[in-house]
Amino acid sequence: MSTKNQNVFERYLNSFSGLSKEIWMLALVTLINRSGTMVIPFLTIFLTDELDFTIGQAGAVMSAFGLGSVVGTFIGGQLTDKIGYYKVMFSTLFATGVVFILLQFFHGYWMWMAAIFVTSTIADGFRPASMTAIAAYSKPENRTRSVTLIRLAINTGWAIGPAIAGILAKYVGYEWLFWGDGLTCIGAAILLTFVLSPKKTQGKENKEESDERALVDSVYADRKFLAFVVLVSISAIAFFQLFSMIPLYFKEGLALGEDVIGYLLGFNGVLIAIIEMPIVFSFEKRFHALRLTAIGTFLIGTTFLVLNMGSWMGFIILAIILITIGEIFSMPFSNAFTMARSSSSNRGSYMAVYGMAYSMAFIAAPSLGAWISSQYGWSTLWYVVLGLCILGSIGFMILNTVIQNEKRAKEASSLAQAEG
Repeated sequence: MSTKNQNVFERYLNSFSGLSKEIWMLALVTLINRSGTMVIPFLTIFLTDELDFTIGQAGAVMSAFGLGSVVGTFIGGQLTDKIGYYKVMFSTLFATGVVFILLQFFHGYWMWMAAIFVTSTIADGFRPASMTAIAAYSKPENRTRSVTLIRLAINTGWAIGPAIAGILAKYVGYEWLFWGDGLTCIGAAILLTFVLSPKKTQGKENKEESDERALVDSVYADRKFLAFVVLVSISAIAFFQLFSMIPLYFKEGLALGEDVIGYLLGFNGVLIAIIEMPIVFSFEKRFHALRLTAIGTFLIGTTFLVLNMGSWMGFIILAIILITIGEIFSMPFSNAFTMARSSSSNRGSYMAVYGMAYSMAFIAAPSLGAWISSQYGWSTLWYVVLGLCILGSIGFMILNTVIQNEKRAKEASSLAQAEG
């Protein structure tokens, strides 16, 4: 191995250094769980091809999934602050596995609306609990990279799950997707009890986080954070086209097979597994989290500009690369901003409201995408979500400027008082 290649490899390994054993175990549980991500990426195709739902009905079912996610994330955050993240993680993982297995036995439109709502309510109760667990199992200075390791596990699983699901759907049958998703959730819940135990938040909050934290008891009194949540939701509407309308566009608009769609979606996870941790390691100390979130949101927007450039496979692969890099810059750092903004006593609520931004987007994304694409065509849809990303990116930059000016004003005031 050449010296240059050795230095690159060493830098890659160094980006993982300093993380606790518990974070690695939490990442393992997450990997097992997410390797079974099979149903949701192919749900719109399953509903339209297997159950003969219209595109509008499929979009409505995905919106019901998003609505359940809002409810589940809120309840999960409240329960996390009251009974602890560990109990919430185990119970939601196990119950989610059961309901995913049962989903395959539902057929009617309204029955699916109700069933998918219940499924997502249970499943997304896990989200604020797992994010709170990251704060408990990691040191404050390592939290962004701890989040990134968990995302690495999520996206490695995302690289595995949809790729396998595409093959199963094409050659074996869609019912195997439900079994695979359900059994991996149950397996992750069982593994959790063997490799992790509850733990209080590590150490004291460092000075940097004290500067970032809002001095309020309730997340709902933190107006700047609520503005941040609105911006997250707006940009996430665009990003979630990756899970709702983009697979349908690949199949209906570009005539790609389920196996190819699975490979393309899996490519997103492979890229994140390879490059996300080094990128976060390189940028986390150099730029404020909101500025990086703004950059990531803009890059997500360029994805849809590329989709409108043509049906050549090179454009499709470039679009996946752009949305992946945008995701890498936006999501870990927006998550880190949320953690820094909260305290150990209200972190569950902060993570719940942050998670609800994505849940609200998941409601809007498929219905908006289905309506625009059916009424005005795919090209119009991609331009609309590009506009949302531009709006979100500008908003994050403005919010960052406001918060940084406020911080500098406080520092100047404290300095003046000390000198006086």
